[in-house]
Amino acid sequence: MSDTFYKFVRLAGKLTFWMSAAPVVLGREHLPKAGACILASTHESPYDVALLIVNAPRLLDFVSIVEVFRNPLVGWFYGSLNAFPLDRSRPDSKTVRKLLDRLKRGRAVCMFPEGGLRPGPQSVIHTRRIRPGIGRIAALSGACIIPCVIINSGAYRRPLNWLPVFRTRYGVIFGEPMPPGVDASATEEALVNQLVHLHATLQRALGESASRAASSAQ
Repeated sequence: MSDTFYKFVRLAGKLTFWMSAAPVVLGREHLPKAGACILASTHESPYDVALLIVNAPRLLDFVSIVEVFRNPLVGWFYGSLNAFPLDRSRPDSKTVRKLLDRLKRGRAVCMFPEGGLRPGPQSVIHTRRIRPGIGRIAALSGACIIPCVIINSGAYRRPLNWLPVFRTRYGVIFGEPMPPGVDASATEEALVNQLVHLHATLQRALGESASRAASSAQ
């Protein structure tokens, strides 16, 4: 495992998004600078990974779905970023052991507890549902959970939004660390509540940012 490729991709990504975006990013200070933690993020589009790489203040090891790794090129790229696959269709003890090993080594592991892409009304923000498991991982590892919400990453599906002139607006918010609990279900319920709360906070901040931009343009 090496962080060199990740750092290169992050540098290139920062330049790309700096030119094309006008983001609102809140709560970076909540992600511990060192030590094990689990970043639990909403997942509305494939571009969430890129935005987290660019905006998180430390390197992240992503837990991805196994289907992504079936494409050799994508699998190589993700693997080079220290990501690893999880097969949610069956008990995957091998990946759970790898996940716990990364946390034991003090890594920051990013998980998408919704279990895949969940845009719009499918999102946990509306359904208030996530896949079980993250509470148990936190309890077994003793790692805190950092809730995270991303809004409007899907805008990058439109090629024009990569151009500097459009200043694509998106938002990322990192919540305060949640200590691991003995009751995994209670931890996961608390995580859902935090994600809903953070989404509302970020929406307000994006709205205020848009209003300020409109006023300055007049």
